Amino acid sequence: MKDINEVKTILINLINFLENKHLNPRILESWNPFFQQIGRKIKNYSLLSAVVFLLSVFPAFPCFGEKIPVAASIFPVADMVKQVGGDYVEVFSVIPPGASPHTYEPKPSVMKKISSVKVFFMIGAGLEYWNEKFFKNTGGRLIKIVLSDGVDLIHGKAHHHVEKAGKPHSEDSFANPHIWLDVEIAKSMVKRIVTALASLDNRHAPYYEERGNKYIAELDRLDKIIYNETGKFKTKKYVSFHPAWEYFARRYGLESAGVIESVPGKSPTPLEIKRIVEDIKIHGVKAVFAEPQFNPKVAEVIAKEAEINVLMLDPMGGPGINERESYIDIMKYNLKILREAML
Repeated sequence: MKDINEVKTILINLINFLENKHLNPRILESWNPFFQQIGRKIKNYSLLSAVVFLLSVFPAFPCFGEKIPVAASIFPVADMVKQVGGDYVEVFSVIPPGASPHTYEPKPSVMKKISSVKVFFMIGAGLEYWNEKFFKNTGGRLIKIVLSDGVDLIHGKAHHHVEKAGKPHSEDSFANPHIWLDVEIAKSMVKRIVTALASLDNRHAPYYEERGNKYIAELDRLDKIIYNETGKFKTKKYVSFHPAWEYFARRYGLESAGVIESVPGKSPTPLEIKRIVEDIKIHGVKAVFAEPQFNPKVAEVIAKEAEINVLMLDPMGGPGINERESYIDIMKYNLKILREAML
């Protein structure tokens, strides 16, 4: 009995240690001191059975077992999945930082990586026009979660994404996809992520639900901050590089006075540039908003003609990008840039 109690004490200490450190299960070297103690204590088969039984509870802890491999099309969605999935989910973003989702084509290395993924979180609305390649690459096993389902989408010709052949997608499969820039919609996206992960991994459903609720509370606070700050803007109209900010504008009472590239990859004509410059002067717009995923040259030409500044909004962010390493940070960064031109 004394040996059993000693073994139990050692195992409890091991569990507590791993919980606190959140160790990677592959780093077995850090476990050696514990297992050496266990080995010295086990004297017979019954003790060995007790140890095996106690070890069987280990997968209930985040630091044991395999994490669910998950993919997200863009970084803001990957961050949402990470906030909900925590220790039980391994997520990677398909589109790398700095790349435009409108012209992106998955590389072979990404196609290989996606073959081991169980679920793919995507925006939909025509953004991931290449997603069928993923589905075929996994033999149809990939679970696709379309986060724009059920969202009041903004439709219009100005939102068409052009494929490399230069032909727009059909009207039925297309809408403005930039839904995550409305924090209220982002909350609904998080709820869908919680539901999907809980369904895939029912054992840890309470964990996902708890983290999801906490994250939604953070988004509630963010939404109020943006709503209050945009309410103070003296200028409500803006000119952007492409129609990324229409959901943000709809939610927070702003209005587009012009779009430089109504179709990503299609530069405006001289007549369109002239019209945008005129609209800037008529509406008293103080800045042209460019984006790091696109060449700002045309925006700079328009800003020079209108005698205003070019400021950089960023709908995507990404790891290692200053002030934009999480979805919440991305939104705070953009609010800060908007303040410069609209207060």
